[in-house]
Amino acid sequence: MTTFSSINPATGERVWAGPAATGAEVDAAVVRARDAFRRWSSLPLVEREAHLRGFARVLEARKPDLAEAISREIGKPRWEALAEVQTMMTKVEFAIRGHAQRNAEFAGGPAVTRFRPHGVCAVFGPFNFPGHLPNGHIVPALLAGNTVVFKPSEYAPLTAELTLAAWRESGLPAGVLQLVQGGRETGAALATHAGIDGLFFTGSAPTGLWLAQQFARTPGRILALELGGNNPLVVWSARDLAAAALLVIQSAFLTAGQRCTCARRLIVPAGADGDAVVEAVKALIGRLRIGAPTDVPEPFCGPVISERAAHAILESQAKLQAAGARSIIAARHLQPGTGLLAPGVIDVTPMSAPSPDEEIFGPLLQLVRVPDFEAAIRAANATRFGLAAGLISDDGARYEHFRRDIRAGIINWNQPLTGASGAAPFGGIGFSGNHRPSGLFAADYCAYPVASIEVPELKLPGALPPGIS
Repeated sequence: MTTFSSINPATGERVWAGPAATGAEVDAAVVRARDAFRRWSSLPLVEREAHLRGFARVLEARKPDLAEAISREIGKPRWEALAEVQTMMTKVEFAIRGHAQRNAEFAGGPAVTRFRPHGVCAVFGPFNFPGHLPNGHIVPALLAGNTVVFKPSEYAPLTAELTLAAWRESGLPAGVLQLVQGGRETGAALATHAGIDGLFFTGSAPTGLWLAQQFARTPGRILALELGGNNPLVVWSARDLAAAALLVIQSAFLTAGQRCTCARRLIVPAGADGDAVVEAVKALIGRLRIGAPTDVPEPFCGPVISERAAHAILESQAKLQAAGARSIIAARHLQPGTGLLAPGVIDVTPMSAPSPDEEIFGPLLQLVRVPDFEAAIRAANATRFGLAAGLISDDGARYEHFRRDIRAGIINWNQPLTGASGAAPFGGIGFSGNHRPSGLFAADYCAYPVASIEVPELKLPGALPPGIS
């Protein structure tokens, strides 16, 4: 039996310990979900909606406990963990609205289109939003009539257990939602299981590519991927530098830079205008509180997920410096044995070669200086990813240019890149996904259309087809 633990990245203390699911246990979970599928999918939609709303009510009552688990396992400040649980609750009504818009039965003459669930769907959860992001798959999947086997991040098993307990308390029928805990081996056993009909994943591009390779062999199963990005944020012709700096900070460093939509590259004009932006950002970074969730007053952000992750970010910074980049503010490890990092800004403009097109998943922002706005567009698009991009500017014409030419699934104007609406689709292009956005459009990958031509009265046509005498 393999056991594993979750560790508080702000303190190094152990939060949870338990066994990882074996291949046999994964198989049993899939079988239970398959057995529950017919009963669950046969329920009237209004009854499935009632189960989801019951879950939201339990979350409201259990909000403090679940937020505490998120803070302890991920290191999020209390204010952010509470906001995450609130987002889980509001997801229910957004999912019901999305299902009504995207999966409603419709007719045209004798043709009728209805939607059916796939069957048993696996959901893989990431660590950065261990409640919200898997919930964004689970809720619409259950609403459509699927049953689910959920493999959470190995960094957040307690959060997953409390979430499953909330579902049980809400009265969800047995077997409809199964939980399998574990790391890579457990995930591989579930992803390659012949008994699943689909898999919904939010996480890293390398894992997403591996999943795509597995699913390429079985085109009858559906795969929905959201894989992050090397997201650009352009600041151009912004008069209020304090407001612009605040948007940059929120875009780059919320959740310790561990949001898939976080700005990874800050693109500014070369010269005095760009220097002014950089100075405003530097000044605001100096005012940020970085610390444990239990600190008083509360911090702006907590640690990255582990000490190992902190060292990896610092190694990325060192590699950029060795290649010619210049640190404006160096990211620093604040406390041994933790993931606490002071944010960094590094100017990659002096490098003789382009900086690696990678997602550095933490509080390290790369600065790019360009001569004109066309060069800013080219620099923003110089990535294989395409999740999020943003423009901070008072010039509406520039935004129209930006919006038209930028390749990304999320494009914001004078808003943090880290902001997204539950009433809109969420996803990207290129290495950021496989054209199956979540959010409001999650209903699209949770069910498939069935088109029928239906004539209730059987009778011969007025004229026989040609060739019949």
